[in-house]
Amino acid sequence: MTEVAARGHEDPSGVPHQVLDRVVIRFAGDSGDGMQLTGDRFTTSSALFGNDLSTLPDFPAEIRAPAGTLAGVSAFQVHISDHDILTPGDRPDVLVAMNPAALEANVADLDPGSTMIVNTDAFEERNLAKAGYASNPLQDGSLDAFRVFEVPMTSITLEAVKPSGTKPRDAERSKNFFALGLVSFMYTRPVEPTLEWIAERFSGAPMVAEANTLAFKAGSNFGETAELFDSVYEVRPAHLEPGTYTNVSGNTAIAWGLVAASRLAGLPLFLGSYPITPASDILHELSKRKNFGVRTLQAEDEIAGIGAALGAAYGGALGVTTTSGPGIALKSETMGLAVSLELPLLVLDIQRGGPSTGLPTKTEQADLLQAMFGRHGESPIPIVAPATPGDCFFVAIEAARIALRYRTPVLILSDGYLANGAEPWRIPDVEALPDISVELASEPNHTRPDGKAEFWPYLRDPVTLARPWAVPGTPGLEHRIGGLEKADGSGAVSYAPDNHDRMVRLRAAKVAGIATDIPPVEVDDPDEGAEVLVLGWGSTYGAVAAGARRVRARGRRVATAHLRHLNPFPPNLGEVLSRYPRVLVPEINLGQLVKLVRAEYLVDARPLSKVSGQPFRAGEIERAILELLDASPTDRQPVAPAPKGIV
Repeated sequence: MTEVAARGHEDPSGVPHQVLDRVVIRFAGDSGDGMQLTGDRFTTSSALFGNDLSTLPDFPAEIRAPAGTLAGVSAFQVHISDHDILTPGDRPDVLVAMNPAALEANVADLDPGSTMIVNTDAFEERNLAKAGYASNPLQDGSLDAFRVFEVPMTSITLEAVKPSGTKPRDAERSKNFFALGLVSFMYTRPVEPTLEWIAERFSGAPMVAEANTLAFKAGSNFGETAELFDSVYEVRPAHLEPGTYTNVSGNTAIAWGLVAASRLAGLPLFLGSYPITPASDILHELSKRKNFGVRTLQAEDEIAGIGAALGAAYGGALGVTTTSGPGIALKSETMGLAVSLELPLLVLDIQRGGPSTGLPTKTEQADLLQAMFGRHGESPIPIVAPATPGDCFFVAIEAARIALRYRTPVLILSDGYLANGAEPWRIPDVEALPDISVELASEPNHTRPDGKAEFWPYLRDPVTLARPWAVPGTPGLEHRIGGLEKADGSGAVSYAPDNHDRMVRLRAAKVAGIATDIPPVEVDDPDEGAEVLVLGWGSTYGAVAAGARRVRARGRRVATAHLRHLNPFPPNLGEVLSRYPRVLVPEINLGQLVKLVRAEYLVDARPLSKVSGQPFRAGEIERAILELLDASPTDRQPVAPAPKGIV
């Protein structure tokens, strides 16, 4: 926590008031304690207040893990600031622990001097044993390195909500709102948005609404009257680019981007999907958008979902299917069919930890090689990846543009970190969005030797190599397509060796040619002449950029570049890589992009791998850059402590 004004002033409550430039808060408790809701409401009030922010929800991997156990701990970390930030923060400045398991699961992430707010009512013998404690950490001195505030949240909540008439067991569920009220007081968050949300959210259950309202107010009043805190804190609004903002998660942004793409293309949107963590929120969001002509199908399995989406594409719709890594494996045959049919199709892979069921609620970037090569035969597919939650919106539109223009399936590689994380997002000007309208075939395109006009489904555009797209039922455009190899032009089934060779090369050339239609990779090298280039993709963007900021604040030079287009690569990537003596590639896998760039460009790129189910921290990137710099004979300098306030 970095203080920018320790002198402060008196809060109306009489408590000294300090201004901070940023703070990282983590709410942690049992999976039934409502920590995701608590973090989300604190985030929303901070967004309305005008802070820049970044979040990291951390869900337990087990469904209905035993209450009070480490396996059932759910956490939500939010980083708020008065300036531009890029990550949810490396370590929390404040931990709100609702029970011993939440404390045990998170205490290792705290630096000495950090603040803990602990629900003392939960620290009874049975819960301590479940968390693996031999003694009570609140009494044995093991927490002496931290500022610990002991608050009997459960008992105060039960007393506060009595006027609502709620039964004690139900009343206890409101203790997360007590914690939210307490932390909202500590960090001078506006209370009206939360109170309004409670009234709206629980309008059909007045008793629940009253209980949560009373608990929230009790938490705020406790902070003001208990004389427990020596000061309250304020993180002032950030100076953001002018515009209208909303708080958005990656999955919501990608759903909105798909709706926008369908409108920009002038095509109906169809989603065929089977629920799977962490992609299901896209299905949920799009199912609400029937007013935009969106049609959703919750299929019986992954294969049916993509089959329906491809059928919709054949019928002239923008076909979309969503899944995670295990589902990509099941969809691979139909993706190969889409390559053969040369129809536009969007396949969204919201990556998670694997293999097999793996870590359903944790993040990973380990599907890149599967996306590149995980299909039968030579079946290249363009791949794009968003960098931030808000960027998911624009990547959805870009993927649709490529799919429609080149008549090809396109893979979007997001991940659990982006899907569930949130940030303030400036709503774009609709007029500034690209025109991705598509011209469907409307008349025959070939004349037979007898002079009769007919439609050939594989006559190609000379620039894009895309074949025409004819909606079934269009008079005179009757045609046949399918999974068997087709003759170039006519589309008749062909087993001729030379024709197959030609068609394979044409499909590959079509995807490779997309490189001329995408922006060159941009390099951030403010001082020029850096010894190290950090090349990232997908969700590593924030940690890479923040780590580079820290390195530059030390007076060291480092360049960064981030890939949105992974197949094909941007046309200037080889030239960029050749300019730097050392290339570092951070990935949440065991080195997949690094294999591709080493093979394609013959550069000595170095991997930085992490597969713990957690995103990179800026400090991890910083250390890796410094180690690589210190390995360079032209740039040796001693490592000093990180400058204060650089995040």
